[in-house]
Amino acid sequence: MNEILIDIGLYENRVAVIEDGELVEIFHEEKENKKIQGNIYKGKVVNVLPGMQAAFVNIGMEKNAFLYIRDAVPKSMFDENINYKSLSIKDFVKQGQELVVQVVKEPYATKGARITTHITLPGKYLVLMPCNEYIGISRKINNEEERERLKEMSNSIKPEEMGLILRTASKDKSEEDLKQDIEYLMDIYSKIIKDENIAKAPCIIYKDLDLLGRIIRDIFTKKIDRIYINDKNKYDELMKSSDFISPNLKSRIHYYDEDNDLFKISGIDSKINNALEKKVCLKSGGYIIIDETEALTSIDVNTGKFVGSINLKDTVYKTNIEAAKEIAKQLRLRNIGGIIIIDFIDMVNKDDELKLLEIFKTELKKDRIKTTVLGITQLGLLEMTRKKSGNKLSSRLLSKCPCCNGTSKIKSINYLLNKIEKEVKRISMHTLVEGVVFELNSCKLKEIIENHEETIKSIEKDYNIKIYMVENENIKIDDLINKKMGRIVDLEKTLDCLH
Repeated sequence: MNEILIDIGLYENRVAVIEDGELVEIFHEEKENKKIQGNIYKGKVVNVLPGMQAAFVNIGMEKNAFLYIRDAVPKSMFDENINYKSLSIKDFVKQGQELVVQVVKEPYATKGARITTHITLPGKYLVLMPCNEYIGISRKINNEEERERLKEMSNSIKPEEMGLILRTASKDKSEEDLKQDIEYLMDIYSKIIKDENIAKAPCIIYKDLDLLGRIIRDIFTKKIDRIYINDKNKYDELMKSSDFISPNLKSRIHYYDEDNDLFKISGIDSKINNALEKKVCLKSGGYIIIDETEALTSIDVNTGKFVGSINLKDTVYKTNIEAAKEIAKQLRLRNIGGIIIIDFIDMVNKDDELKLLEIFKTELKKDRIKTTVLGITQLGLLEMTRKKSGNKLSSRLLSKCPCCNGTSKIKSINYLLNKIEKEVKRISMHTLVEGVVFELNSCKLKEIIENHEETIKSIEKDYNIKIYMVENENIKIDDLINKKMGRIVDLEKTLDCLH
């Protein structure tokens, strides 16, 4: 059974993708800090840097966006065989010039967003490329006859001087299905062109779908048996969206009684907590250690308690195979991108090594994000890359620990706020109490008071429960304890007991 669970909260929305009972992907979107990747802006070039072959463009964000020369070359010159070293960024953009650009990479830490002038518009079955006449087909469609059918169909229906990329979902689709997608995307592009002519830079001229819209467009296919969502208004929105995007799958969307915590009852919260741990235990008794650093991610495989039943060679082989399957799942779940180094247990038999590589590559094919396995080095380490797509799960849910100057990590403030909201919601649904006291470590208490007072007020207003917070140095820095109050007048007695 494959399912999508959507948890709508006051502070953030969360989406869990379940395949055969296992959590394989988790998405978060804060209400006040939405994703900008895919958005299209009219920007103004602030600075051109020939030494970096790049330019900085003001698109109206806190930090200027970064335009690399490869993303600045106009479509008339666009060619994969271009020698970019022979070109200069000064030949394509000038200081003060206005450009229509699209965000291809989210801003991160001190870096601004990465942008391109090559606009792409994704639909359910295909991606429209107004700046490129190329026709591409998803690598995951591996049947040659089907690929040829889609290519011929695309050539006959694609808009003039534009290109298409056929997504995996286009497999077995009719010409009419693809035409409807193109018409929908062409309407969007026409509006972008119109807004480009009247808008004053810097400004946004097209906003990509929010998290729920992207889930319906990109993930909700015939392979998904059910979608559950715990908010009636958002449920109605999903039903309307599916009228156009996935009308044949509309009956699979279900409203889940919001009186219950969808993620907690489904066990998703505990699985997310496990996905934040460095150590992942294997069923056999072995385990893997995942270390995420700024430059790369290293993964170490160990036999642990697993001693096998035949010989050492068999024990090592079985542990490595189980680890390979688990690692592929963890990379997807944790959304780990960039360079990845895996230290499998050394195997003497080269045939076993080749079998391990094939099994690992097969498991990686389940991932929607592009992965490349480079092979095993002379040191016996497997090298691979996974395309970066948004923030890692750890960067979204963990933050640096102030007690150890960042050498370790704790749960982020977002995680704690979500926990407070869910606890207040549960109390409001199942009790008649008027208020609740939360005990927190002083570090987190200070951060909430200074930066998230409005969020706490919103939770109070929505659930009609007064929230009080007190310091307790005896609990973990990223944990909390709550004590319910039958009447507000009991507050002083409750707080006295805490001190």
